[in-house]
Amino acid sequence: MRIVVDAMGGDYAPANVIAGVVDAVKELSVNITLVGQEDLVKAHLKKYSFPKEQINIVHAPEVVGMDDNPIDVIRRKRDCSMVVGVNLLKESGYDAFISAGNTGALVASATFYLRMIEGIDRPGIGLVIPQINGYACLIDVGANADPKPEHIYQYGHMARVYMQSVMGVKEPTVGLVNIGEEEGKGSGFDKQTYQLLQEKMPGFIGNIEPNKIFTGKADCIVCSGFVGNVIIKLTEGFMESAGAVLKREIKKNPVAMLGALMMMGTLKGIKKNVDYSEYGGAPLLGVNGIVMKSHGRSSPKAIKNAIRAAMREVEHKIIEKMQAAIIS
Repeated sequence: MRIVVDAMGGDYAPANVIAGVVDAVKELSVNITLVGQEDLVKAHLKKYSFPKEQINIVHAPEVVGMDDNPIDVIRRKRDCSMVVGVNLLKESGYDAFISAGNTGALVASATFYLRMIEGIDRPGIGLVIPQINGYACLIDVGANADPKPEHIYQYGHMARVYMQSVMGVKEPTVGLVNIGEEEGKGSGFDKQTYQLLQEKMPGFIGNIEPNKIFTGKADCIVCSGFVGNVIIKLTEGFMESAGAVLKREIKKNPVAMLGALMMMGTLKGIKKNVDYSEYGGAPLLGVNGIVMKSHGRSSPKAIKNAIRAAMREVEHKIIEKMQAAIIS
């Protein structure tokens, strides 16, 4: 299996990206093509020992900044690592592309160069999130901030295919994020979307309030990219703040410190369950190719797990299954 990785994407690139790639080739049966500034990539690779035949480099002189306009990237930065990497995916022999870089630029590049799966109008970023008794797919978390009801409907279909094929859920349920569970809640957009999902979406269970997202009420949770992005960033910020407060309060009390030591295994299990680096990346669903968006602050562990997640999508033939499901 051959995975293309954007060496220059992310807040800590290329250092964290390359460290994660090295860990991946040591643990996984995968060949990685790193796309980026060749001299810089080679300099970082020299720090590690790894199977040399499993990593190769494709030179891309330009870099996409986090504040670059997505359209400008397509028009003026065709030699950047992200665009070069996406275009490699179009060639036979490459199976997936991963980047921790500019989200808007990745969505625009993948949409423009790979095109869409037939029957899908707009791509959506689907994130696998932990729940009390399993996992769910939250889509969209940032690709399409101003969707139409039919886009949300398409997201529901793609999420169902993903949960069936990759996560092994036989009959995934679908919930629509709203401010209340009642059918008439929300704006005109929310009401139109609800009506469309109620009429056509298999497994639709109605509205789901934000406080129920992590309870296991639905296997697939659909919303606009604006709402999904707020949910994820709010959750991430809360977990980081809660962890910091917990550590501070435990250190104040010797009894609490003793209790924390006794619960260390449990606390580590909780941290692992909510740690984004365990999941690695979020698939950009709808484009005609396997594209994974990693967190901008991705650690080497997150990059390694993004590669693992991309491999899982390839193994489960997610694009072929999605094409068949949407067209039928």
